[in-house]
Amino acid sequence: MTTSILPERSPILWEPSEKRIEQSHLKAFSDFANQPLFPYERLHRWSVSHLGEFWSNVWDYAGIIGHKGERAYVPGDSMPDATWFPEASLNFAENLLRGSLDRIAAYEADESGVRREVTLRELKQLVAKAQKGLQKLGVQKGDCVAGITTNDIQGLAALIATTSLGAVWTSCSPDFGAKGIVDRIGQVKPKVLIATLSYQYKQKQFDMEEKIKETTDQIDDLSALITFNGRARFSGKETLTWEELCDNEAEEPIFKPTAFDDPLYILYTSGTTGLPKAIVHSVGGTLLQHVKEHQLHCDVKQNDVLFWYTNTAWMMYPWLVSGLASEAAILLYDGSPVTPNTLTHLWDIADEVGVTHFGTSPKYLETLMKANVELKNSHSLKTLKSLLSCGAPLAPEQYDWIYETIKEDLLLASISGGTEIIGCFVMGSPVHPVKRGEIACKALGLAVDVLDERGASVYEKKADLVCTQSFPSMPLTFVGEGGEERYRKSYFSKRPGIWTHGDLAEQTIDQTLIIYGRADTTLNPGGVRIGTAEIYRVVDHISDIQDSVVFGLPKDHDEEIILCIVTDHLTEDLAKNIRRQIREKASPRHVPKRIYQVEDIPHTNNGKKVEGAAKTAAQGEKVQNEASLRNPSSLRYFSQLQEKEHF
Repeated sequence: MTTSILPERSPILWEPSEKRIEQSHLKAFSDFANQPLFPYERLHRWSVSHLGEFWSNVWDYAGIIGHKGERAYVPGDSMPDATWFPEASLNFAENLLRGSLDRIAAYEADESGVRREVTLRELKQLVAKAQKGLQKLGVQKGDCVAGITTNDIQGLAALIATTSLGAVWTSCSPDFGAKGIVDRIGQVKPKVLIATLSYQYKQKQFDMEEKIKETTDQIDDLSALITFNGRARFSGKETLTWEELCDNEAEEPIFKPTAFDDPLYILYTSGTTGLPKAIVHSVGGTLLQHVKEHQLHCDVKQNDVLFWYTNTAWMMYPWLVSGLASEAAILLYDGSPVTPNTLTHLWDIADEVGVTHFGTSPKYLETLMKANVELKNSHSLKTLKSLLSCGAPLAPEQYDWIYETIKEDLLLASISGGTEIIGCFVMGSPVHPVKRGEIACKALGLAVDVLDERGASVYEKKADLVCTQSFPSMPLTFVGEGGEERYRKSYFSKRPGIWTHGDLAEQTIDQTLIIYGRADTTLNPGGVRIGTAEIYRVVDHISDIQDSVVFGLPKDHDEEIILCIVTDHLTEDLAKNIRRQIREKASPRHVPKRIYQVEDIPHTNNGKKVEGAAKTAAQGEKVQNEASLRNPSSLRYFSQLQEKEHF
């Protein structure tokens, strides 16, 4: 008789109480749908094998305002050809502006602290006035309105007013350069542009007037410009201030009915390998995906306070805005997450307004961790129920640190999805335990799997994250010539009929998941696939290292791992320590062949490391679309890399 030895599993760091499970949305939903809650894997299999029934139940459980129609799902010849709720009629804004008029709908904060709050009654009035002003400018259903806006209540009202008319909203944050803005919203030819003329970051004021002028000069068919924070001195375009737009007697917004698959948002990929993809998302798909994620997976309830640290260019901004559809308040924050006086500014605000769900990035948590911040000792966080993280994989050590220093009774959820689906493939849930370094479960209604090169589903192996069934928040198309063809090529060319997302992932035998980073930046030394996230999990927690990027360079028909770090001084001892920790905590195959010191690492405007740009520059090639980078000047360090000393 032989005994098989299974790999050691990650320890459980937190488990929900029976009371928390019983009071969860997920338990109420399973009862509502007449399905057993446990085992969760059965509930998930039901949700993807009975797609119409599942999403119809989500509509009913969440109380979506509108007409659902008889049919929820009509299969097509392929995933993108399926049709969702073909007879439905609804309005996105109407589903956001719901609930008690006296409830707090939004808080606004910046580097100075909490600035103001608005009730739902006040927000509806703001929306009504903005809507009336947009109508006077000729904005109708299907038109596009673009925003270059900060994350505040005015920007929120502009977004909701646009969608109330059945028009399409798209936005960039003001920290983008003019070329980066034009590369994005220039593709979609907006009818109206709403732009701030100034913004503040790290207590420094930035003037936007020249940038906005340069942008408007390059956008054809723009009929009007609306400005926040002053009056623009532009010619050739109808220009009015936000105050002038809203100078009318409107008190109640009207809600233009739309079809389920009418366009709602246009979001953009990072654009580091070419012009950003302009992805069109639907009214119904966005709303259903978000209420499902907020309620069933994040357990967001009426009068909770939902927060995500984001700018208006990232998909987490519309994700945050949709929290209103669950009758939660949302916290809108604009500015740096840390101030010269404190690293815990966001947590000060969270305590003040009673945040229940705090969304952030591993990079921000790493900053606090390296500074030995002990939030348990400085903040009450009595309302905090959940800490959410995305943008990069959350390292196992960060799981430990969160429970040791922030709060013990806390649902920690590392979530992963993408701009392309305006949502998540894998998430946490209020009924799952939290395991160190692992994501709790596959999202309901999404047929997530991990497939190897044979197309076989694999466990305990790194392979491609895929989705094998249609879902409502799939893109409608890409904007521009050949958009439909480009869309299908992006996600269905590797495996016809199956969405291949582009992430390297692993599913464990316990049905949890681990994300290792983008498959297109996967390292392949000696023919073994290695996710860059596995190296960052070690390197980024070494106290002497401020930032890092890793990529592979060809060498004698193989590949060498190159690690570049930002540090005060790269010494032989530090290099030895880095290699030792990587060898012990990852594997000998992860150890970099060369380690360089650089002064800066390329990041997108949303803060993601851009390994591809660093690699391209290191190979002496021209990086395409530098406008997508927050700090394109960083590339000069990599273009000179081969001449630098290394360890």
